[in-house]
Amino acid sequence: MSWEQQGYQRPPQPSPQQPPQQPYQQDYGYGYGYAGQGQQQYVQHPYPQQPYPQQYVDYGQGQGQGQGQGQGQGRPVADATAPLPVVEPEPAPEATVVVAEEPAEEKTPPKPAGRDRYFDTLRAVALIRVVTYHTFGWAWAGMVFPSMGIMFALAGTLMAKSLERPALKVIRSRMRRLLPPFWFWGVFVVLAMLIHDWMPGWQIVFWIVPLGDPPGNSWGIQAWEILWYLRTYLWFVLLSPVLLRAFRLAPVAVLFLSLAPILVFHFLWEPPDNRFGSALTDLATFLFCWILGFAHRDGVLQRMKPALVVLLSVAAVGYGGWYAFTHQAETGSYDLDDIPLAQAFWSAGYVMLLMWAKAYFRIDFAWLTKFRRTDRLVTIFNARAVTLYLWHEIALILAVPLIDQFWNVPAFEKWLPLESQWFMFGIGWVLIAVFILLCGWVEDVAGKKKPKLLP
Repeated sequence: MSWEQQGYQRPPQPSPQQPPQQPYQQDYGYGYGYAGQGQQQYVQHPYPQQPYPQQYVDYGQGQGQGQGQGQGQGRPVADATAPLPVVEPEPAPEATVVVAEEPAEEKTPPKPAGRDRYFDTLRAVALIRVVTYHTFGWAWAGMVFPSMGIMFALAGTLMAKSLERPALKVIRSRMRRLLPPFWFWGVFVVLAMLIHDWMPGWQIVFWIVPLGDPPGNSWGIQAWEILWYLRTYLWFVLLSPVLLRAFRLAPVAVLFLSLAPILVFHFLWEPPDNRFGSALTDLATFLFCWILGFAHRDGVLQRMKPALVVLLSVAAVGYGGWYAFTHQAETGSYDLDDIPLAQAFWSAGYVMLLMWAKAYFRIDFAWLTKFRRTDRLVTIFNARAVTLYLWHEIALILAVPLIDQFWNVPAFEKWLPLESQWFMFGIGWVLIAVFILLCGWVEDVAGKKKPKLLP
């Protein structure tokens, strides 16, 4: 039936250039109309920060809000969704779906990258190897996994990254993180040695800043002899701004020339047998590993040809191993810790392969996070590395008298392997865990973090 037959007057037809004026268009606000008769077109709202559904809520409240202001009181929701007699558009709520999806298209900011689990795992294994070596004294342990070279290389990588900031701030930050745990540990060691008839001299200043080997008596030597690592690390931190600048002038040349000092000290000039000489020898032994950390950070290893890296690494390991086994008469063992030249070349070749593989194959050990307990353990080892290193010898020392008390319990004597070093190894780790809980918070304070029992 036509409009005329129904008694209605046909509305004026709009021109092709002029869209029909809907009686409710102003209530919807600008941008929500129909482009032509019988054809529905949704136009993106020019103000995405005001989502379309909010206008329906306002209209449902009966307030004349929206961008078509000045039209009086707004239309209720039921009226806004009703079809008009001219055309029969689809229900208006579909328009709300189109607009409501706009916020979902906004990309959430990416999460910051986490720690590199490959490096964290290497550091954790290195610490385990240190405790194992100090328990059993296996000479081959250093060849299976040269812990100190790996730890210096990892520290060099982090130092190169940190030196993107002003050098003085970086050095101050490193010393702040290192010295408070050292002072806290040193109070107990120094007091124990004083009780056992130690009389210190002016060298006690090295217990404040260990630029030289801190002094001590023979009673506490097992506790303080490990401090050579802290002393060497501290010197590398102080020298890093100069070393990094020299490295970036000629990366490959400086990397391989960093083995020259240990060759000079071994074949041409022997450093004096004192604190100064010991510091020079240790710096020369692990200089290549520290510079290797720079090379990894700057991408130098990744740009080197794989065949060349493998060849040089195997040659360095081969020379270090050959020298260690052919000069056992000088030290009575092939232990790398007693042969600096062998230690330098073995660590250089071994660590170079590890760092190159990390850069070339982009190893990240991301799968480690699937194993929650193992990943948690790696996290604790890295967050409490200084505490673990400082206190592990004291834990092993205390394990001996503690096991002696077990002999007084008949059940322990019968069922526990009290004479086994593996049992002492296990008791040592229990005591290490106790020290981490009792003393690890000092590392949090030194790092300006909230103290926690476990990180």
